[in-house]
Amino acid sequence: MLRATVKSLLARKLRLVLSGLAVVLGVMFVSGALVLTDTLGRSFDSVFADAYATTDVAVSATPNIEVSEFDGEQVTAPLPARIVDRVAAVDGVARATGVITADGARVIGSNGKALTSFGPPQLGGNWVGEDELLQLREGRGPVADDEVAVNAAVAETAGLTVGDRVGVLTRLPRQDFTLVGVFGYSGGRDSIGGVQEVAFTDDAAAALMLGESDVYTNVVVRAADGVEPQALRDDIAAVLGTGYQVRTGSELAEEASTGLKEGLGFFNNILLGFAGVALFVGIFLILNTFSIIVAQRTRELALIRAVGGSRGQMIGSVLVEAVAVGLLASILGLAAGIGAGAGLAYLFGQFSGGLMLAGIGVPASAVIAAFAVGLLVTVIAAVLPAIRASRIPPVAAMQEVATPDRPLTRITIAGTVVGAGGATLLGLGLSGNAPASTLWTILAGVLVTFIGVALLTPMISRPVVAGIGRIFSWSVPGKLGRLNSGRNPRRTAITAAALMVGIALVTGVTVILDSARHSITRLAEDTIQAELVISGVQTGPRPPSFDPAVLDAAARIDGVDIAAGVYSDIALLDGERHWVIATSDIAALKEIYRARPVSGSIDTLPGDGLLVDSATAAEQGLALGDQVEVRYNRGEPARHTLTGIYAESELFGGFVVPAAATDNFAMPQPTQAYLKLLAGTPVDPVLAQVEALLADSPEVAVADRAAFIEQQTSQFDTLLTMIQILLALAILIAVLGIVNTLALSVLERTRELGLLRAIGLSRSQTMRMVTVEAVVISVFGALLGVAVGSGMGAAVVHALRDQGISDLVLPWSQMAVLLTLAAGIGVVAAVLPSVRAARLNVLAAIAHD
Repeated sequence: MLRATVKSLLARKLRLVLSGLAVVLGVMFVSGALVLTDTLGRSFDSVFADAYATTDVAVSATPNIEVSEFDGEQVTAPLPARIVDRVAAVDGVARATGVITADGARVIGSNGKALTSFGPPQLGGNWVGEDELLQLREGRGPVADDEVAVNAAVAETAGLTVGDRVGVLTRLPRQDFTLVGVFGYSGGRDSIGGVQEVAFTDDAAAALMLGESDVYTNVVVRAADGVEPQALRDDIAAVLGTGYQVRTGSELAEEASTGLKEGLGFFNNILLGFAGVALFVGIFLILNTFSIIVAQRTRELALIRAVGGSRGQMIGSVLVEAVAVGLLASILGLAAGIGAGAGLAYLFGQFSGGLMLAGIGVPASAVIAAFAVGLLVTVIAAVLPAIRASRIPPVAAMQEVATPDRPLTRITIAGTVVGAGGATLLGLGLSGNAPASTLWTILAGVLVTFIGVALLTPMISRPVVAGIGRIFSWSVPGKLGRLNSGRNPRRTAITAAALMVGIALVTGVTVILDSARHSITRLAEDTIQAELVISGVQTGPRPPSFDPAVLDAAARIDGVDIAAGVYSDIALLDGERHWVIATSDIAALKEIYRARPVSGSIDTLPGDGLLVDSATAAEQGLALGDQVEVRYNRGEPARHTLTGIYAESELFGGFVVPAAATDNFAMPQPTQAYLKLLAGTPVDPVLAQVEALLADSPEVAVADRAAFIEQQTSQFDTLLTMIQILLALAILIAVLGIVNTLALSVLERTRELGLLRAIGLSRSQTMRMVTVEAVVISVFGALLGVAVGSGMGAAVVHALRDQGISDLVLPWSQMAVLLTLAAGIGVVAAVLPSVRAARLNVLAAIAHD
């Protein structure tokens, strides 16, 4: 029996390779994601190990607020300079150096634009001289407060050379310095992990990066010979007492690397999610392939049963073929995944500013996942065809190979029940009443709904396919293609369902994002009563900012009524973390945001006052006159009295603190500003004057309200493009499914095609007939996808109506593009099967059994 199975497998290798290709692509996605995250994780380990290679022990003050890498900027509390002497006096300390290292030093390049960073920090600190890690390449270190040195990566990117005057943005507005040195790192590196570094004198670094004098962020300790870092850490901690963090260099490296790996884990889960979609679509392809092969082998399998083959052997025969396909696909998918992971890691390294990658490795998880996923998906997809093969009676050996399609009653009932179950899970998840995790309930609902729709597709296919096919029925090939596409509803349904999944997800995401964009645009237009907005695009943990003096100058421009700057930061209010905002003109709440008072006053805000929206007040149990302790990123805790509560708004809410509190913000400069003009004032002349005021604030720009809203909502377009690219793999697998189905159908109808050719059907007409069949199946799948995706998207939008997404927008133009694309997919998928059908030898085809 095993020999017969192997022989059958070799006889149908091309067909099985096509179905196995779906598994190859899915496994490639899975293993590639794991290889990518493993490579980047080890690269970050190496980066931080190098960064702390010259640190045995480091001392820092306990920060006011602990912030993770992906929540925002961690602001380090300053250490008084006297701590350096206390640490240096501890037995076992060979050298103690006061160091300033803080994120937020943005160099302005020779083109007048501030350097940006998509991930690595932009560090500003004090020059402490050369060591084993850091070496000067040109010039010297800064000795005067108007001098700086930069690392080679900054010098190259900004187009700077020693002797140039260079502008730097810090906690203070732009300051100009003379570039006196360029430094690099051991191993000929221009940076460590793409980090941009600017070195000042001690006094300049303290003033610009920390806003204080005679302070540091860390004390870096080198242990004396023979002293273990762990023992020295404990001795220093005992001397300093509470309020300090004392860690070894290896602990700091591990902590920093772990934080970034958490973000990589989230990214990895996203990639694995899209891989799951691709594999789910691949199941349809494999199921269809094995179903067709079993149908074509009816006589062969019946003869095996007639000579003594058992049902178990029939099931085993099909599953052995599935295992062989899955095994080969897993090997090829793993190899492709290693290549894809290496390529993506290289791109990530280039995009992040030159991250030096560790060697490409293949973690055990990638190998295990590749074979587990590849074999599991293939075997699961082959189970139903295998069971069907076991039910073929021996008498079928005397019948024609073609088998009649079975009634659709049972599968329709099953589809209705499963679809209802999926809709129920979706409803529970979207309403927030899920008994378990909301996210997993929603994902399970989507999966079960897709399965339900796939089971209902055979019943739907007959009338819909007939309707679509009539578009092409103006010729004999068109009529034949229409009839062929509807002759086996199950086969057509499974093929179309594979394409349906990808199209449905693209459509659903488009509905959600377009609805969100439209809703936010309408809310912004109704809420923001400002003709001009100053803002920038945030590319890292620190938002772009500008000189507060711009606000005063803008307020003096003829025609400007209000010029209000907005500041924001994370703070602890009664021990709970919240975002707080401040504004330079409290009147902006009513004049620009249309805020309405609920109780108290929002016209003024005392130095110890506090405002909050009504929803937050109810959630926190706050009432007018309550005292709230607020701990900012800098300074000591302060007590604020709740002096006003304003009505909740979809675009504006939360706690509002006095403008004086911004001195203790991580960034004490405004990140946005709104300019309201007097009635009848033309916008363009004022905009030009504000642009001139922002010449020294290159991170931000001024735009009219419509352009600002468009800039904010354009992020949805970027997100949609990324999702479409990732879902393209699922659509590609669906295309392979159409190719495979048509190829197998051509083989199955060899005699029929020979007879058609014999009675006058030309080669070109044969190709058109197969093409029409492919186009009808593709458009049917796309129609299903558009309908299902629109329904799911509408359900999500309805569930988010309380979050401000209240406008349902159906992307009709996108739907038309998808349907047109589906027709094109059908034409492409039909090329090889139609050519094969046209090249059939007529006499041999007629004689085919």
